[in-house]
Amino acid sequence: MRRAFALLFILTIVVSLGSAPQARAATSEFRALWVDAFGEGIFNDAEVTKLVNAAKAANINALVVQVGRRGDCFCNRASMPRTQAGIAPRPYDPLAAIIAKAHAAGIQVHAWIITTALWNSSTPPVDPNHAFNLHGPSKTGYENWLGVKYDGALRESASSAANWFFDPGHPDAAAYIAEMFLSVARNYDIDGLNFDRVRYPDLTLPSWPQDNAWGYNPVALDRFHAATGRTDRPLPNDPQWSQWRRDQVTNIVRKVYLEAAAMKPYLRISADTITYGAGPQAVGGWEQSRPYRETLQDWRGWMQEGILDTNIPMNYKREHLADQRAWYEQWNEFAKAHQYARSTTIGAAIYLNTIANSVVQVRKALAPSASEASGIGWVGYSYRTPDDRTNAGTRSGDASRAELTRALTEPSEYDTVLPPVFATPATVPDMAWKSAPTRGHIAGAVTTNTGIPLVELRDPETDALLASRFTDGTGYFGFVDLVPGRYKVFVPDDARVTGKRVAVINVAAGTVARVSITPFAKGAEGKRPPKEATPTFVPLEDPNALEDLPNGER
Repeated sequence: MRRAFALLFILTIVVSLGSAPQARAATSEFRALWVDAFGEGIFNDAEVTKLVNAAKAANINALVVQVGRRGDCFCNRASMPRTQAGIAPRPYDPLAAIIAKAHAAGIQVHAWIITTALWNSSTPPVDPNHAFNLHGPSKTGYENWLGVKYDGALRESASSAANWFFDPGHPDAAAYIAEMFLSVARNYDIDGLNFDRVRYPDLTLPSWPQDNAWGYNPVALDRFHAATGRTDRPLPNDPQWSQWRRDQVTNIVRKVYLEAAAMKPYLRISADTITYGAGPQAVGGWEQSRPYRETLQDWRGWMQEGILDTNIPMNYKREHLADQRAWYEQWNEFAKAHQYARSTTIGAAIYLNTIANSVVQVRKALAPSASEASGIGWVGYSYRTPDDRTNAGTRSGDASRAELTRALTEPSEYDTVLPPVFATPATVPDMAWKSAPTRGHIAGAVTTNTGIPLVELRDPETDALLASRFTDGTGYFGFVDLVPGRYKVFVPDDARVTGKRVAVINVAAGTVARVSITPFAKGAEGKRPPKEATPTFVPLEDPNALEDLPNGER
């Protein structure tokens, strides 16, 4: 009866409007749902079966599954400990279970990990090896990895459930974060790695409402002073300090991108990126936007450099509100126009919208921009809360999911456009830069006892400077998307170092070339470098936010 009504409704619409606009034919489109770890989805085998069946019914071809929540893992084989959330007991492995069932159904699995969240309870984690227990508030000096706010706060609020965060400017914390991602990639047959909260906490102070107030871990401040020669405690809006902190986040993304490419070149590296407020075109450019200033997340720069395969802007806006509707369209335009040599798929908040309005946003996500640039698809947040009624507690997730599936795949009262937006299955788009690569990469480490050096990339024949970059806190550096050929990697002489400062290396398409350089302070050859200068990266031969988001989530 319901289907008959829907068909009659659509027939009436078509007759009254004439020829309705046709949906873009799609045989290759990224269609995904975020599957959060705050409720039903992957806690036991029955939930995983239900999830995969629901995705298949909606012609969804990828699941972005939250396996890393707060320094833990919804899995059994990773560098971070197994979550103490109420998942089924061992040997059940949530990530392994979802990979097996999703792959059998032709659905990809992308491992979603919160990057900087460490813990959120006044009661410490049960596992003594959790990073919070080893490097949290009970530790001092170099062993403390916590983010610190300008006003001295260690948590996002006074609440007993407020989050503690890793400080990306602490070398060991940054290395640990990178290994969280790489350990999952190493041990599981995933299709991609997905960064979330890959930024500083976005909790500003009244005196600096547009500038980030986090990053004041003493070790991070010492590194900033060493890099700049300054000795002051910079204000949150200090341009040099803000850029230094942005660089710390970018260093993590670059390292994961290169090390994942060396390990499993086919993995799609994606990030759930910030789109707070109006788009850059409405506020004076990217550098004036809230993501860039308020969260210190330079995702446009990551796309331009090529250290993401797919940008997933979390364009969480309510379609029924005029200002948010305009913001949704502005950010879609900007993201599609700034894909460079990579790809973008638009993320939308189905939990904030009616089903009809979510379909409207899907179509906007898939449509070309004003400059005729197209993204590759759409991701909805989330499987657990498929519409505003579920989010408000007035309808079950099962009931809303059934309606959303019908709206996406069948003619219905929710959508006047034919054919339905996901009427037929689609394959996940190829990444030509990985499947048929024409460029290669360099990853390396510089070990010194004089701090974090500048690394230059030069033409070995002409000595022309091609690029330069400071290493991260462990000495790690990288350059991506290089034309195959010979390159000179050079650590400039700053009157403090001697010894080996040059390496010439061959770069081949689709590979990560390795280089290691070890200069020493003049007169200090043979002395052991300090801890901060010790490189830590996964060797090639190794065998093995949010605006309008429910409290406590993501």
